[in-house]
Amino acid sequence: MFRVCSLPGILFPLHAPPLLPPRLLLLPFFLGLVATTAAAAPKPNVLLIMADDLGYSDLGCYGGEIRTPHLDALARGGLRYTQFYNTARCWPTRAALLTGYYAQQVRRDNLPGAKNRGTRPSWAPLVPVNLKQGGYRCYHAGKWHLDGMPLQNGFDHSYYLKDQSRFFSPQVHWKDDVKLPPVKRESGFYGTIAVADAAIDHLKEHATSHGDKPFFQYVAFAAPHFPLHALPEDIAPCRNRYAAGWDRIRAQRWQRVQKLDLVQGSLPAVEREIGPPYHFPEHLRILGPGEVNRPLPWTDLTNNQKKFQQAKMAIHAAMVERMDKEIGRILKQLRAMKSWENTLVIFLSDNGASAEIMVRADGHDPAAEAGSAATYLCLGPGWSTACNTPFRRHKTWVHEGGCATPFILHWPAGIKGHNALRRTPAHVIDVAPTLLDLAGLTPQRRVPSPGRSLKGTFPSDGRPLHEELWWLHEGHRALRQGDWKLVAAKGDPWELFNLSKDRTETRDLAGSHPERVAAMEKRWNNLAESFRETLKDNR
Repeated sequence: MFRVCSLPGILFPLHAPPLLPPRLLLLPFFLGLVATTAAAAPKPNVLLIMADDLGYSDLGCYGGEIRTPHLDALARGGLRYTQFYNTARCWPTRAALLTGYYAQQVRRDNLPGAKNRGTRPSWAPLVPVNLKQGGYRCYHAGKWHLDGMPLQNGFDHSYYLKDQSRFFSPQVHWKDDVKLPPVKRESGFYGTIAVADAAIDHLKEHATSHGDKPFFQYVAFAAPHFPLHALPEDIAPCRNRYAAGWDRIRAQRWQRVQKLDLVQGSLPAVEREIGPPYHFPEHLRILGPGEVNRPLPWTDLTNNQKKFQQAKMAIHAAMVERMDKEIGRILKQLRAMKSWENTLVIFLSDNGASAEIMVRADGHDPAAEAGSAATYLCLGPGWSTACNTPFRRHKTWVHEGGCATPFILHWPAGIKGHNALRRTPAHVIDVAPTLLDLAGLTPQRRVPSPGRSLKGTFPSDGRPLHEELWWLHEGHRALRQGDWKLVAAKGDPWELFNLSKDRTETRDLAGSHPERVAAMEKRWNNLAESFRETLKDNR
């Protein structure tokens, strides 16, 4: 039986073949998959876990002070990737994650000049559609943020929590594509627990009824996305941890990031003039004088502002710590069903921490306890700058702070490295090809996927995966070729960085390499045009 909650209450290349020009993309297409003939080992189960708006250094194993023992243990027993990329925003990352394509290849609304979304083409099915042809049972729990519904897209069971603005009382959620009643406040419901409960129920049923088949369980937590809602017992241990302020926390994280050998270079100066990506002055008024929409020096804040900001980061940390606890429960279920050894666990985030400040849904009651259902708080640029340490910018920007986040792989039967780092640049477009590769499936595609299987990086970094990687989101754009990254915020000129010497994007070399800038800009435009041409055939 499906159980929503144990408590009462009820959808984008470094070194590999470049993307093909449009005239070569329209190849004969055979829907379906060819299974490889020699399977050396049983197909692995897959537990794919995605956090929402998690910064690069939020986890303990990536330099954070937030307590994440279960994720840290996965890192000690497996691999951490230091240059893993997403698309800098929720839905494009989810589209890339589950298709192996850049979001702009499968939905046109993020391309320059696009006026409508269109629909995802038939040649870009979500990965469970393919995995099912290889004998997998597929399950989903949590956020969706894609077109269609989960069971329509290959999942056998789903708990779809759409209402992301109410961790305690969601009004819109589904079980197996059937809408559920709204949840009342004070019912004991908490979204992060409910998502884990659903995943555990799926796994229990799988063990009982389908134990002879491999499984793909996709767990998409909403945490720590705003609103900052957390259980009082989770907030309490974090309450005093952030009194030192965001400048001190950032400096401490940078020391640990270097000690862990994750990123070397210089810590960028805080961009004090960069605030939220969207400005809502009325929302600032509602939130009151404690809110600050710029990453000002902590010492410049009033005592009231310090108290308000300290509380926000404590709630953010509590949300991450609760997510880690719930991941621990899911991992315990894997052990109980004797699936631990042959389950590939993947953990990642959809984008970096968010500088957004807004009030939605039920509004914000300044008199209510911070983090409760009656409040609506967002992390904001001060703490987002700290959470994305050591990188610049935030969610929506495609500087490293927006698009570089943790990536952990753990698979006892298939990955022998323990507590190992992988510095190969990789991207969410690589996840679906990896899963198909490990399942022994070879897709026959009309449009070649830009993603590459990560399997070759399991034993060592070895040969780079990509020749180039490409980004575009809300006018922010970038291209990475080898160690060179061309990047620009919306309306700003191109910046050029050599990431092998300057991963933190502190030394702009555009002025001294104009020919490289021109060549990379031309390539960026050519790729954008190729995606537009591809979407003309939407069959």
